[in-house]
Amino acid sequence: MNIQNRYMMDLINKGTRLDNRGLDEYRKITIKSGVIAQAEGSSMVSIGDTKVLVGIKMDVGEPFPDTPNEGILIVNAELYPMASSSFELGPPDENSIELARIVDRGIREGKAIDMEKLCIEEGEKVWIIFVDIQPINHDGNLIDASAMAAISALLNTKMPKYEDGSVIYEEKKKKLPVKDIIAMTTFINIGDKVLVDPTIEEENIMDSRVSIATSQNGNICAIQKGGMHGIKPGTIEKIFDKAVERGEEIRKIIKSNV
Repeated sequence: MNIQNRYMMDLINKGTRLDNRGLDEYRKITIKSGVIAQAEGSSMVSIGDTKVLVGIKMDVGEPFPDTPNEGILIVNAELYPMASSSFELGPPDENSIELARIVDRGIREGKAIDMEKLCIEEGEKVWIIFVDIQPINHDGNLIDASAMAAISALLNTKMPKYEDGSVIYEEKKKKLPVKDIIAMTTFINIGDKVLVDPTIEEENIMDSRVSIATSQNGNICAIQKGGMHGIKPGTIEKIFDKAVERGEEIRKIIKSNV
């Protein structure tokens, strides 16, 4: 372990961090919606120096056979080297796939969108929502930044018009039927300490990571575990409680910026 990591560990054991935050404090969160004029919806979210851009595009296609009266949600994430020297050009790797799946699961399992209202003709035509995640700068906790940007972009989305078999992108008046604001909160475990909103330096020495999506009524709707080590039962229970608390704070920030 290098000198900086030892110093970080000493601070964490004392209940503080390199940036002087408490263990359960987020960095400053900023949200700007409607930043991409050509998209149906968009949002830029910063958590400290981590910055993520999300754009929403919509099209019409066939529904899945098992959900003939529901729209389709497709989430993609691209990790380009401009955001971090650890990212490489090429096809999506396991990190980008995991990021997209975590964001997708929170929106889907939290039933954030009324998918039945996206049905145009049952079994034939439904709206497809494409959520494209693009990190601009990675300084830790891409998951929460991406999830916030995704739900903020969905709230910002105006649907194109569908008429006579054509999608008219020039006419965007109707809002996307978003019915719940899902909040994602990520914690890491370093030794016996739990930290919320980790920086990249903290992620590099973490034992484990858990991201928890909560709905407006305080229910946990999705969980994703990462890292090589387990989490003690007593610790995970405390994390669940903190996730609900932090989720409510995140929702207030999102609501005040969309």
